[in-house]
Amino acid sequence: MKLIPKYLTWLFVILVIACSSEKKKNKKIDRFALVNRHNVQIAGFDSLNSLTVGNGRFAFTVDATGLQTFPDFYKNGVCLGTQSEWGWHSFPNLENYRLEETFQYYEVEGRQVPYAVQWKEPGRKQEAANYFRMNPHRLHLGFIGLELFKNDKSPAARDNISKINQQLDLWKGNIKSIFQVEGDEITVQTLCHPDRDMIAVKVNSERLQKGLIAAKLTFSNPTGNFADSGAGFDKPDSHTSEIISYDPQSAVFMHQIDSAKYFVKLSWEGNAVIEKKERHCFLLIPSIENAQFSFSAEFKQVDHFEDAPEFSKAYQETEIFWKAFWESGGAVDFSETKDPRAFELERRVVLSQYLTRIQCAGNFPPQETGLTYNSWFGKPHLEMHWWHGVHWAYWNRTDILEKQMQYYFDIFNKAEEKAKRQGYPGVRWPKMTDRQGNDSPSGVGEFLIWQQPHTIYFAELLYRKHPDREILEKYATLVFATADFMAGFARFNTQTQHYILGPPLIPAQESLEKEKTFNPPFEIAYWHWALSVAQKWKERMGFPVNGTWQKVIDGLPQFAQKDGLYLAAESAPDSYKNERYYSDHPMVLGAFGMMPGVNEIDTAVMSATFDHIDKIWNWDKTWGWDYPMAAMCATRLGKPENAVELLMKDVVKNTYLKNGHNWQDNRLRIYLPGNGGLLAAVAMMCAGFDGNTKENPGFPKGWKVKWENLQPVF
Repeated sequence: MKLIPKYLTWLFVILVIACSSEKKKNKKIDRFALVNRHNVQIAGFDSLNSLTVGNGRFAFTVDATGLQTFPDFYKNGVCLGTQSEWGWHSFPNLENYRLEETFQYYEVEGRQVPYAVQWKEPGRKQEAANYFRMNPHRLHLGFIGLELFKNDKSPAARDNISKINQQLDLWKGNIKSIFQVEGDEITVQTLCHPDRDMIAVKVNSERLQKGLIAAKLTFSNPTGNFADSGAGFDKPDSHTSEIISYDPQSAVFMHQIDSAKYFVKLSWEGNAVIEKKERHCFLLIPSIENAQFSFSAEFKQVDHFEDAPEFSKAYQETEIFWKAFWESGGAVDFSETKDPRAFELERRVVLSQYLTRIQCAGNFPPQETGLTYNSWFGKPHLEMHWWHGVHWAYWNRTDILEKQMQYYFDIFNKAEEKAKRQGYPGVRWPKMTDRQGNDSPSGVGEFLIWQQPHTIYFAELLYRKHPDREILEKYATLVFATADFMAGFARFNTQTQHYILGPPLIPAQESLEKEKTFNPPFEIAYWHWALSVAQKWKERMGFPVNGTWQKVIDGLPQFAQKDGLYLAAESAPDSYKNERYYSDHPMVLGAFGMMPGVNEIDTAVMSATFDHIDKIWNWDKTWGWDYPMAAMCATRLGKPENAVELLMKDVVKNTYLKNGHNWQDNRLRIYLPGNGGLLAAVAMMCAGFDGNTKENPGFPKGWKVKWENLQPVF
C-alpha cells in the first residue's frame, strides 16, 4: 500500500475543518424552531393578554375561551375587537358643521395661514372641532362568543370556567383554547382566513351533546370615544340588526347604524338553528347529535357572499399562509447568545412580526392600536407610518409597504388642496386623518411636519428593492410634489442667511411651543435627506435638477448646539435645563438614528449628546418607539451595549406583554409603533446601515446573533 505523505494528511484535515466551519457559519436558521419557541401560552383570564388572529385587513381578538365570550372583563385591557380597514361610521352632521369653522389663522410672511385646531372656548367652533375630530371613527363589527350553560341550564359565568390552557400557534396562525365547565372539557380552535374577513371556529366537547353550548353574535352601537373598543350597548334604538336570509347551513345578518351598513354571514357544518335572543343578539344553536361543531363568520360591506370553506379547508389555507410568511422575509436567531436578555429580545422580535402582520399589513396606514381597539377614534397618524411601515422593507417584505403607498395617491388631491389653502406648492400630507385624507382638528397634530418626507423615504425603499424605471415613473408624482411642499415650507432668513423650518411648527419632540420653535435637528436632517433624494430621482429620470430644492438643501443650517450638545431646536437654548423638554421624544437622536449623517453632522457632538440624554432623560415618560429610535442612534455611533440596553430598558412604556404587545399606559394598552420600531432597530443592529463595515454593529461582543434576509438601513 502506498503511504500518503504526512503533509497531505494534515492538509486534508484542515480542509475538512474549514469546510465544516464554513458549513456551520452558513447554516440556515431553523425558522420553525425559532418561531415555535415563542408560542403564547395563557393559563387564565388576563385582561391585558387577549390573543388575536387576523390577516392585516381584518382582526379578531378573543378571550380565554377562544372567542369573545366575556368582553366586559377586557374592556379596560386589550379589548376584544372585531375590526376591519373598511368598517367606519360617522354620526350625522345635524348642525351642518364645516371644517373651515375650526380654522385658526397664523401669520407667515405676511399672509394668514389656516390650521384646523381644537378650540378651548365653548361654542360652535369647539363643537365643530369635536365633530370632525370624532368622525369618522372605526366600527366594532360584532361580538362572536360562546353561550355557555351549567348542568342546570343556567348561564355559566366567568367564574365557572376552570383549568384554562390556551395557546397561540404562531407558525400556523391559530389559537387553541382548552378549558373546563363543571369538569367537562371544551376545546375551541379559532383562526382568521388569510384572504377573507372571516373567522373559522371548531368546538369539541361532550357538552354539545347536552345542549349546553351555543355560539352568540351580538351587535353594538358605536361609542365615538377617544380610546375604547368602539362598542356600546347604551343606544339600542340607534341601530338595527336583522336576518335577511336563512337556509339550513347559513344565515346572513344586516347591521345598520345611520349611513353605515354591513353584513355578516354565519355558516355551519351539520345541523343548527338560529334563534333571536335579544334585539341585537342572535344564537347559533347546534344540534345535540355530535360532540363537535364548526362554524364561520364572514364580514362584508355587501350582501354577496361566496360559499364558506369547511373548517378543515380554512385551517389548511391559514396554515399554508403562515408557513409561507415565516419562511420568507427576514429572521433573527438569538439562541446562541448567553446574555439573559437575548431570549426576551428574540421573543419580542418574533411576536412583533406576528402582530404587525395581522394588525398593520392592510391597504392603508394603520392606527396605533391596529385593528384591536380605537385610539384617537380609530384614525391613523401619518407620522407614525414610518414606524409602522419601514420595517417591511428592511425585513424584505416590501410588497406590504408598496401596497400601502396607493393610499397617498388616493388622498393626493386632498393634500394638494391643503397646501394650496395654506399658500404652499405641492402636497401637504395630513397627520391625524381617515381613509379620505381629511384633517382632524388638533392643537398639536396640525402643526407637525415630520410626516411630510415619509413618502420620499418609502419610495426610495421601493426603488432600492427594484431600481428600475418603472418604480421611478410610478412614484415620481409623490416624490416631486412632496419635495415642492418641503422646499416651499422652508423660509429664508436674511439675517442668518439660512433657511428655517417654522413657526408655527411643533416638531416631533412635541413639548416645544409651536409659536416659537424653529430649526429642530430631526426635521432639518429629514428635510436635507429627502430633498437630496428627490434630486437623485430627477437625475435618475434624466431631468434637470430643481434649482429651488437645491437652494434649500444648500441653505439649511447645521444643528444648533450649546455646551457641546445638540439642542432640541435652534429656538430652545434651554433644551437640557427645562424638564418639560426631556420628558418627551428625544428626537435629536433620530437625526442620527432614523436618518444617516447629513449636513455635516459632528459625530463627536452627537455622541456627547447621546450620553447626556441617556443619563438625564425621563425615559418612563417617552413612548414605545423612542427606545428603538435611540438604539438606532447608538448603533450608528458604535455604542452596541447602549443599543441593547435601550431596547431592553426596564421602564413602564417599554413593557411587552405575554401576547407581544407594547403596553404604554391605561389609555394605550397596546402600541404598535413600538413593535414596528423594534423591528426596524433590530434590522439595523444586524444588517447595519449604508457605509457600515462591521458585522452585527448593534450588538456587543459575546452576542452571537444569526440573521437572514435583512436589508441595511439607509
